[in-house]
Amino acid sequence: MKQHNGEHMVMDLNGINKNKFILMLIVLAVLTRWLPHPPNVAPITAIALFGGNRFDNKWLAFSLPLLCMFISDLFLGFSMISMFVYLSFMMISLIGINSKKISNGTIFGSSLLFFLVTNLGVFFLGYPQTIQGLISCYTLALPFFVNTLIGDFVFTYGLNYSFEKAEQRGLVKNAISL
Repeated sequence: MKQHNGEHMVMDLNGINKNKFILMLIVLAVLTRWLPHPPNVAPITAIALFGGNRFDNKWLAFSLPLLCMFISDLFLGFSMISMFVYLSFMMISLIGINSKKISNGTIFGSSLLFFLVTNLGVFFLGYPQTIQGLISCYTLALPFFVNTLIGDFVFTYGLNYSFEKAEQRGLVKNAISL
C-alpha cells in the first residue's frame, strides 16, 4: 500500500485495473485503423458499444470513441460526412451504455444505425434531393454495409472475448482504487 497526500493508494499486483485494461484493448483496436483494410471494416462501433457497456465512467465511455475518431482523422483525414459519422458513434455509445449485454441484435442494430445516419449525410451532401436520389444513395451503399457488419461483429466479439478471458484468468480486477 502506498500513501499519497494523506490518502491511501491501493494497488493489486495480481491484476490490472479494469478501466486501464479496457483502455489498452481500445488502443489496440484503434491502431487497426492504420492497417490496410476494406472500406468500413473498422473498430469504432465496437469501441463505442464495448466501452459503453464495460466502462464504469459513462462520460469516458461516451467520449472515448469520439476522441479515437478525432485523433485518427487528424492523420487519416476528415470527410464531408464526418459530422454524421461522429453523430452515429455518439448514438451507438448511448446504445452501449444502455445495454445490459452486447448481443448480436445490439451489434446489428448499431451497424444499421451507422449505415442509416452516415448515408443520410451522403444523400444530403452528394445526391439530388429526390426519392430517386435517396434510393440510389442507399442502394449504392449496400456493399459498404456488408463490410460494416463484418467489422462490427469481428471487433466487438474480439474486444468482449479478450476482456472476458482476462477477467476469467484474474488479470482484470474491479476493486482497484488509485
